[in-house]
Amino acid sequence: MGEQPIFTTRAHVFQIDPTTKKNWVPASKQAVTVSYFYDSTRNSYRIISVDGSKVIINSTITPNMTFTKTSQKFGQWADSRANTVFGLGFSSEQQLAKFAEKFQEVKEAAKLARDKSQEKIETSSNHSQESGRETPSTQASSINGTDDEKASHGGPVDAHLKGDNDRLKTSLTQGSANTKKWETELQTLRESNARLIDALQESATNVEQWKKQLEECKDESDQLRKKITELEAQCNEINVEKEHNEQLSMKVQELELELAEKELELENLRKQAEIIPQLMEDCELMTQKLQDAELKSKDLEDRIQTLQADLEESQHKQGNLKMELKTFLDVLDGKIDELHEFRQGLSKLGIDN
Repeated sequence: MGEQPIFTTRAHVFQIDPTTKKNWVPASKQAVTVSYFYDSTRNSYRIISVDGSKVIINSTITPNMTFTKTSQKFGQWADSRANTVFGLGFSSEQQLAKFAEKFQEVKEAAKLARDKSQEKIETSSNHSQESGRETPSTQASSINGTDDEKASHGGPVDAHLKGDNDRLKTSLTQGSANTKKWETELQTLRESNARLIDALQESATNVEQWKKQLEECKDESDQLRKKITELEAQCNEINVEKEHNEQLSMKVQELELELAEKELELENLRKQAEIIPQLMEDCELMTQKLQDAELKSKDLEDRIQTLQADLEESQHKQGNLKMELKTFLDVLDGKIDELHEFRQGLSKLGIDN
């Protein structure tokens, strides 16, 4: 009842493969609740996660633990007591940052709690040692009497001796009780020292394991970085493929529209194909008419050639007639000139006569 949650988030839980110490093994099929718990009775902190009825994380935080961010959304820490490495995958960088900050706070609190417990052990140990050193001298002074007591009591007095005997009995009783108490504390200190020695040996062993795990984690981090780089490259390729698929989708839509248009054209062509026989008949008639027209055209060409030949011949005759007419006109002009001269001669003769 003294253990209460102080921080809660959700993440995908992984554990390092115990065989290879390199690959991550999913501890949960989906994101689960991961919480920090504080035990007020033991003054300790734990990270606990439960998937259904299965406890997948039960890690007590010590000052020697370190939470490492291996990517923007993934972090890990090594637990020597559980002999494994836990990994958490978050949905955002903010959740990872909050979890890491809380881990550091809890780690500092665990360190303070450890320092306080060590101070208490050292204080109790010193107190026990000082009590052990002072008590025998007190007993000796009580038994033998101090110099002042010897100086103040010069002679043996029965009442004084009786009082001394009572004090001696009380001192012996207290000494016996203190001796048992010191023996108990000494045994407790021995057991504490034995536990501390075991803890130190375990810590030394854990340090070596942590060093190995750290090297393995570094190798794994390098591999994860390479995988992340490869995944980013694949994501870029996927984005390119998505863009290409979108372009193909647009082309498919365009082709579907063109196909619909072609189907309409095909339907029109089918309707037109129904009137092709009539068109063929019309075409045959037109072909026959064209042939007849070609024959008539050929006859006309022959007639035109004949007429052109006649025209050329008539033009030639006309040219000859023009030459003859010009010659006649020249002769006629000469005759007219002769007649004019003759008339003038006659006129002169008439005037003379």
